[in-house]
Amino acid sequence: MCTSMAMKNGDFYFGRNMDMSTGFGERVVMTPRNYPFSFRRAGLLKRHYAMIGMAAVAEGYPLYAEAANEKGLCAAGLNFPENAYYSPEERDGKYNLSPFELIPWLLGKCASVEEARSLLAVTHIIAIPFRADIPLTPLHWHIADKSSSLVLEVMKDGLHIHENPVHVLTNNPPFDFQMTNLSQYLNLTVGTPENGFSQCCGVSPFGKGLGSFGLPGDFSPASRFVKAAYLLLHSSCDKDEDSQVSQFFHLLDAVAVPSGSILPDMEQGRRYYTIYSSCMNAEKGIYYYKTYFNNQLTAVCMMPEDYEEEDLKCFPLNGTQQIAWVNG
Repeated sequence: MCTSMAMKNGDFYFGRNMDMSTGFGERVVMTPRNYPFSFRRAGLLKRHYAMIGMAAVAEGYPLYAEAANEKGLCAAGLNFPENAYYSPEERDGKYNLSPFELIPWLLGKCASVEEARSLLAVTHIIAIPFRADIPLTPLHWHIADKSSSLVLEVMKDGLHIHENPVHVLTNNPPFDFQMTNLSQYLNLTVGTPENGFSQCCGVSPFGKGLGSFGLPGDFSPASRFVKAAYLLLHSSCDKDEDSQVSQFFHLLDAVAVPSGSILPDMEQGRRYYTIYSSCMNAEKGIYYYKTYFNNQLTAVCMMPEDYEEEDLKCFPLNGTQQIAWVNG
């Protein structure tokens, strides 16, 4: 379970809630242009666009959950169980990529969604895990720039690329269902609803917000998709950086998962919650995040770093709650 969003209001912002029962060794990782990406079947990418995002690092390799490159192209992988399918066989005439390689592959080579779409047309996703103790994760991907969004889903019937006009993504069911499901909420409005019940009853609105009565509030993927899309499409804020970043995190908070709201994994003794939320200013190369246990925003910027280096730059998460005491 996760939710991703792409927001254009002045600058372009992209981010997500990561909903899990445990962390995965995540940290903010900046990959410079000359870090050598060695792909299992697609060869060596010696030079590429620089990128920043949240990743685990295994054997010196960044396993990105989401990232943005220096050109403003963004991508995030979201859980897609029971639907994702990775072919056990390679395909001639195409670039054969494992799922964990897809984000650096796209962000390393593409400057826009249109370039990513063209590269995906000659890309084949294959079932090669990073290693035996890091199995394949069933994913679909949200890919976005300041102009448009795509959803990539790889299922048994093939690779599907969907236009994403609402600029959000959650999990199951597949994206085409999520878009069809929006038609059940055409009555929602940010304004005051008109009385369509009956004119003879004399009823009238008794408070603000009744236009959104019926907006889902549960944590299922379909409900989070509807709520996130509705809030994002009606989002309003000033165009300065602080206002936009604050707005983006408020939108993510509206679909975040508090600990205890979903049945935990009793066998593992794990709770399920939004372990972190992120917001990237893709035009300025700034990665903002907060964790479940630290509500203070932390920012990491690509700009001060040397884009021409070869080594990853890693920034451990600040997960301890920061409180601004005003007395005592």
